[in-house]
Amino acid sequence: MLAGLTTREIARAFLVPESTMAQRIVRAKRTLSDARVPFEIPRRQELAARLASVLEVIYLVFNEGYAATAGDDWMRPALCEEALRLGRILAELAPLEAEVHGLVALMEIQASRIRARVNASGEPILLMDQNRARWDRLLIHRGLIALARGEARSAQQRGPYLLQAAIAACHARAVTPAHTDWVFITALYDELARIEPTPVVELNRAVAVSMAYGPAAGLELADKLAADGALDAYHLLPSVRGDLLRKLGRHEEARGEFKRAALLTHNARESRLLLERAAACLPQS
Repeated sequence: MLAGLTTREIARAFLVPESTMAQRIVRAKRTLSDARVPFEIPRRQELAARLASVLEVIYLVFNEGYAATAGDDWMRPALCEEALRLGRILAELAPLEAEVHGLVALMEIQASRIRARVNASGEPILLMDQNRARWDRLLIHRGLIALARGEARSAQQRGPYLLQAAIAACHARAVTPAHTDWVFITALYDELARIEPTPVVELNRAVAVSMAYGPAAGLELADKLAADGALDAYHLLPSVRGDLLRKLGRHEEARGEFKRAALLTHNARESRLLLERAAACLPQS
């Protein structure tokens, strides 16, 4: 079990019933005990694949805390804290692994925004609307140090966690949203898309392109993703399209996209936010 987390929290992180997760944990413990599996750092030839899986699980836990996929809360900070704790321990155990430092840097910088991501009622505040004075400068500092360590240990090509951390660092260094270097962020997403060409990366790249080169350029990329169909069940695609359509003055279409996004998300607070954005697209009387 992830130290510090209850079975219920782990079950929610992996989107399975608590009883199912409890059974899996019991079976895993029994299997490890019966096989007398030693707890040791794997040999070099086994390390890469196993390390990638560990990093993926840690980041999955962090993301479930940072933006809960379901339930009544926008965030679950305890999961973020546990993922950060595990990431920091891993960085001590594998100090030469660039992507370990990259993941730690990414989580530190993202965690720095937690206090600014909700208002007093717990309702979401989007990145561009956040009070950056509430960002935790210590976590940002720690994240930038981890990023520098990772980049010093990376080979010629940076991995996905280092690249995502570099993107997060661009936001952290911007005193105001207007100071964000979106052209550089777009270049980082171009690099990330080359090594991890997933639809979600492409959607994030579309947002960066829209901020660097205008909403029409971003919408063209988002429309291609919509036509492809790979993100049909992903609420952030219509959310992004709604935002870009709104910026282009196509308010009725934007309203429809925000409403569709609200239906696709399973998080109650996010659904309310999306419906509020849809209502804001109505003509003002």
